Amino acid sequence: MAMQIILTQDVPNLGSAGDLVSVRPGYGRNFLVPQGMAVTATAANVHKLEHDKRVIAKKVAKERAGAEALAEKINLMTLQFDRQVGEDDKLFGSVTSRDIAEQLKKTGIEIDHRWVVMDQPVKALGKYEVQVKLGSGVSATCKFFVVGKAK
Repeated sequence: MAMQIILTQDVPNLGSAGDLVSVRPGYGRNFLVPQGMAVTATAANVHKLEHDKRVIAKKVAKERAGAEALAEKINLMTLQFDRQVGEDDKLFGSVTSRDIAEQLKKTGIEIDHRWVVMDQPVKALGKYEVQVKLGSGVSATCKFFVVGKAK
C-alpha cells in the first residue's frame, strides 16, 4: 500500500519540490516527513500546493515579461566606447563587462555586470556584440563600437 506525499524540496530519484508522489508508508512517515523533505498529502496540503503553484507561475510570468521588455530595449541600442589608442590602433586599457553595464546604466537600463557574457575584455577597435543574460531564460544581444580618440 502506497502513501501520497508532497515534496517540499528536490529528492534524488524521487521528484522535484512541489511534486505529488507515492512512496512506501515507512519511507514517507519515518524519513521524508521528519527530515522536512515532504508533507503528507492531505486535502488542505494539496489545495495549498495548487495555490502556491499558481502564485509562483504568475510571479515567473511577470519576471519573464519584464526581462523580455528589457531585452527588447537592449537589442535596439548600440553603445559607443571612446578609448585612447596608441600606435597600430592598440587600446590603452580595454572594454569590460563593467564598462558595458555602466554605459547601459547611463541610458536608463540597470543590469548587473555579471549578466554580460564576455570571454575576455575587448582590446581592439571595432564593432562587437555580447550576450546579456537577463534571467528567466531570456537573453539579449548588446551591440557596441570601440572607437579611438586622439591623445
